[in-house]
Amino acid sequence: MADLDLRQLTTMLAIAEEGTFSRAATRLGYTQSSVSQHIAALERSVGGAVFDRPGGPRPVRITPLGAVVLEHGREVLAKAEALGQAVDRFKAGEGRIDVGTLQSVSHAILPTVLRLLREEHPRCEIRLSEPDEPRLGELDLLFHDGLISDDTEHVRLMQDPYLAVAPPGALPAGPVPARELDGKAMVAWPSTFDQPRLEQSLADAGARPRIVFRSAGSETILSMVRAGMGLAVLPWLAIHQVVCRDCGAIHGPEGWPDLQVHDLDPAPARSICLHWPRGRAAESPLVARTVEVAVEVARELAQQAPPALP
Repeated sequence: MADLDLRQLTTMLAIAEEGTFSRAATRLGYTQSSVSQHIAALERSVGGAVFDRPGGPRPVRITPLGAVVLEHGREVLAKAEALGQAVDRFKAGEGRIDVGTLQSVSHAILPTVLRLLREEHPRCEIRLSEPDEPRLGELDLLFHDGLISDDTEHVRLMQDPYLAVAPPGALPAGPVPARELDGKAMVAWPSTFDQPRLEQSLADAGARPRIVFRSAGSETILSMVRAGMGLAVLPWLAIHQVVCRDCGAIHGPEGWPDLQVHDLDPAPARSICLHWPRGRAAESPLVARTVEVAVEVARELAQQAPPALP
């Protein structure tokens, strides 16, 4: 069976459907001798005749062995056609990618990236996850706030500045010296991803806030700040959609205070990066296009971010 090939099965199927070698040859664009050679090679591979040949214009009849070969041959040809279509879709950017992300990117960057990709490639499949650890593993792409490994390729999408969020009057108006946060109660993200680096940056500026509560949810953190638990330092991406463009405040629900947003001086920031395994962008058009779209979306978004303080 090692010598069996798809041309032989295609020829056999054409003969079974057309009834004669000559009509099958016409259908396939082969000479009749080529059709005979394909069937002879197929019969050598399976060890027996697949057609009874009555001769003359009378149609051929499939043998019991031929019926078995044809039944499974149809499945093989269907799978081969599906494989060819899948390869064509992959080359056209209609494949599947697995993307790891983090909350603020899922909130601010990915929705636009996904919309644009699906407009271009409506049949592409994009599977998302928010991994606990910043590693690629089986992922095709990983958004992360910083670099993860020398074994990956990456692009830096944008700088995401951290901002102080506090109840009205809790901090001086305007840009706030980071040292003003020293000793103050603070609601913060868990000590994962970029949070330890942020807290070290604050400490280097002379600020060691008292962490009174940690949560991975930015909305939860803002609710705790409104409730008087403390202030917060959050990246712009995590809050930009709720910051009022006219007054720079985060409006609270009815009966709750608005929150004031302050630049920090010095201004800590995190780098939002997109990582992928070496060579993957060259191998997968969909991965390459996703990187391009993410860069475009992040560039436009970065133009809205507050400038870093000198």
